[in-house]
Amino acid sequence: MAIEIKVPALGESVTEATVGQWFKQPGDTVAVDEPLVELETDKVTVEVPAPSAGVLADIKVQQGSTVAVGAVLGTIDSAPAQGTAKPAAVASAPAAAPGPGARPEPAAAAPSARPATPPPELPARGDGAMPAAPAARKVMAEEGLSPAEVVGTGRRGQILKEDAMAAVARREAAPAATTASAVSVPVPAHQIRAPSVPNDAGREERVAMTRLRQTIARRLKDAQNTAAMLTTFNDVDMSAIMKLRSDYKELFEKRHQVKLGFMAFFVKACIQALKEVPAVNAEIDGQDIIYKNYYHIGVAVGTDRGLVVPVLREADRLSFAEIEQAIADFGRRARDGKLSIEEMQGGTFTISNGGVYGSLLSTPILNAPQSGILGMHRIEERAVVRNGQIVARPMMNLALSYDHRLVDGREAVTFLVRVKDYLEDPQRLVLEL
Repeated sequence: MAIEIKVPALGESVTEATVGQWFKQPGDTVAVDEPLVELETDKVTVEVPAPSAGVLADIKVQQGSTVAVGAVLGTIDSAPAQGTAKPAAVASAPAAAPGPGARPEPAAAAPSARPATPPPELPARGDGAMPAAPAARKVMAEEGLSPAEVVGTGRRGQILKEDAMAAVARREAAPAATTASAVSVPVPAHQIRAPSVPNDAGREERVAMTRLRQTIARRLKDAQNTAAMLTTFNDVDMSAIMKLRSDYKELFEKRHQVKLGFMAFFVKACIQALKEVPAVNAEIDGQDIIYKNYYHIGVAVGTDRGLVVPVLREADRLSFAEIEQAIADFGRRARDGKLSIEEMQGGTFTISNGGVYGSLLSTPILNAPQSGILGMHRIEERAVVRNGQIVARPMMNLALSYDHRLVDGREAVTFLVRVKDYLEDPQRLVLEL
């Protein structure tokens, strides 16, 4: 019996998606709830599970196509009953020898070993679980590599372009066998030819933007076109927080089963500063200003698909441990594409940590319609003056981008100075001073 694979409900206000990778091909056996295909929406990537066990009969919508909620993506033939005879077993039984004088009967029509129309070539796979990425398949085809020669490092063992390039590099690095006839013979100067210049077009790769990347590009450009963005900077001495973490990190992890990071301190510091400077936690709606008397803090997370911003709701009511646990969970599920659309909506202020990638300074772009975003950067030892002495301190640059239509320079600078004060004296966060 054929069972349809349909596009599931994708969340509020989301009516269509783009078909991503198919994890299975027609003829593959599938188990119930096994992921079959990825769907990319404006905000998240959703895996569509198999509604039933059986064999994937056909794929009706190919990668890159746009589909609406409820559309049929393909069909599954449910698993055959256990008593059903398998044609392959019958075909493998040896034919009875003909009796004396009997004319040999013509052999029954069997499937041709070489069908007239070859089946479509399946994508190269790393370990048989995930098709290789299109860019990786192209490199492998050009270099004559088989999937067995490449170690996939992507999700579920998927072969990425970098994996294919690494395999090519390993092969080229292997010492070439020398032969007795390989004797270096000088080439006359007049016979030396300049190396041929490769065709640039042949070395380019054109890939369609994912729906998520299109949305990121559109939202960032809209924010630049709409808001009067300005950035103010400050630096913060991280000595006190680093000492606090060093003193209590083992006890904290033992008690709460999560590591004590920097983000909980920054979230707490920003919330206290937002309470003092409410304009940074507000937004413009037409001719009105909406002041948010709640604190839903967005935490930017980078993934291989792009930047996503899950939201810590009611963050002012969360403990340090609850904040760290939520952020760790967001990071894991963001990398696996498991975040829901609802988890990335409704933020009032955003924190972006470019320091994890080594950024020294940046001007973050607003996450519209919010009016403020804080950029964190890497910590580095710098010479600073303390009590008339030049000493080395672990310093971090902070950047606050804000909508100047709503937030005045005085308010922006006050906000950032408050954040700095709380971080340099973290006891004030506990006492809410």
